[in-house]
Order: sequence, then structure tokens, then C-alpha cells
Amino acid sequence: MCAAMAGTNLIYGAGMLDSGLIFSYTQLVIDNDIFKMVRKVMQGMQVDDENLAVDIIKSVGPGGDFLMNAHTIKYMRTLPSTPNLIERHNRERWLSSGGKDFATRAAEKAAEILANHQPMPLGDDTTSALREIVAEADAESAAMHRQ
Repeated sequence: MCAAMAGTNLIYGAGMLDSGLIFSYTQLVIDNDIFKMVRKVMQGMQVDDENLAVDIIKSVGPGGDFLMNAHTIKYMRTLPSTPNLIERHNRERWLSSGGKDFATRAAEKAAEILANHQPMPLGDDTTSALREIVAEADAESAAMHRQ
């Protein structure tokens, strides 16, 4: 969070442990959830009449029910971050759904991704550009070896 708030546009080290000597798919999945929340915070909040909802606050009044208000329901799923792995339910619901800790859920998610992910193929332009880069590097390497 500190790096993002300082203005960086790259957070280095996702999935790394022990100062980068070890890489963990489980840690990568955990870091992805954390980065998603950081990105959500860095989007900031829109401050306008709709989001401030002053008219709603006035109409509901002190002690009124904001939770069932259409405005609250409209925004409650869009404003907070929604991590994939962090448990947000109470203990009873967590236990009834298996009671798996964060690391276990992350390891299972990493294994699922490794088993099932189908990467999108690169576009023709990208493939062509990569081939050109490799060809240039090969030519440069060959020229250096001739010297």
C-alpha cells in the first residue's frame, strides 16, 4: 500500500519469499488478492451528490434503516474491495464451509489455476513483434561471436 500511495505503478515481488530466493504459487495467489485491494483503494472515492447521498441521509433520518435503502444496496457491492480468498464471513459460516485457512485456500486456488488455466493466444501483431526482437537479438549475438 505504501508503494502504491507513493506513486509507483509497479509492485515487485509477487509470489516471492525469503527475499526472492523462493517463489511460491500460493504466495502469488495471496499477493494477487492483496494487490487487488490496494488497486481498489488507489482508485479513490468519487465525491459527488450521488455518492455523498445527503438527500438519502436526510430522508432516512437519525436511527433510520440505511441498509435496506435502494441507494445502499446499489453501491454496497461496488465500493468495497472484494478479495477472492480473504474470509469475510463469521466464524460459524467459515467452519460450516470447511474452515480452511487462508494459506490452504490460496494453495488450492493456485493448484486449480495451474491445472485449468487456458492462456489467451497472442495476437498476430504481438507474435510478429516478438519474432523480430528474437531475430535481432540472434543477429546481434552472432555478430558478437564473429568478432
